[in-house]
Amino acid sequence: MKTIKLLILLMALNIVVFGQKKQVVTPKQVLSPTETEVLVNVTVTDTKNVPRKKDIVIMIGETSKKTFSGVTDSLGKFSILLPKGDVYKIKYRDFTDSIVYSKFEVAATAGKYTSELTIQIEPPKTYTLENVLFDTGLATLKASSDKALNDLVAVMKLKNALVIEIAGHTDNTGTAAVNLKLSQDRADAVRNYLIKKGISAKRVTAKGYGDTQPVADNTTEAGKAKNRRTEVRIIKE
Repeated sequence: MKTIKLLILLMALNIVVFGQKKQVVTPKQVLSPTETEVLVNVTVTDTKNVPRKKDIVIMIGETSKKTFSGVTDSLGKFSILLPKGDVYKIKYRDFTDSIVYSKFEVAATAGKYTSELTIQIEPPKTYTLENVLFDTGLATLKASSDKALNDLVAVMKLKNALVIEIAGHTDNTGTAAVNLKLSQDRADAVRNYLIKKGISAKRVTAKGYGDTQPVADNTTEAGKAKNRRTEVRIIKE
């Protein structure tokens, strides 16, 4: 279960917007507020106020349905233009999904304005790759796993200092020895997929834990399904 803390601090000073269907802001862009858009300077830190670099923050207008996103620089900052007169869902992109943390209203106030937005989070160190699936009793990845794995590849290419462990787990069906080998083979399969997609082998280790670390009751089919999982464990950021 993910435990994440969020702190949003807003100071209305000057504002800007961008009217495209989707705006992606990189740290090198220099933006200025306009009459129709608010300039939002975003800072992302952990709960100890350490800047989080190369994090992806997504904002979706509830009225416009337009999506805006930015990637933090080495100081945990980026600037973005948001259209006035909308409420934005703030999402934080992790390895497997974009999770809504809060909302942020941009008033339709006349003039040029800037807002300062501070997001404070403490992402988990372990993520379950929910849609990474294997053929029963085998270490063969199903084709439906590609999207989740490609998302992981994209994050690792963005966060090029990231070092992870792929942790394989099974339920308690079969012997402990068989389960340990199967979990290791499955972890190896995921690692090999990442390497083939261009991720350095030095940044990914694979370890099978068999049935030794269940997260649910192995006496039910639903519990067993939860225990058969592949995790990403953050070793270094």
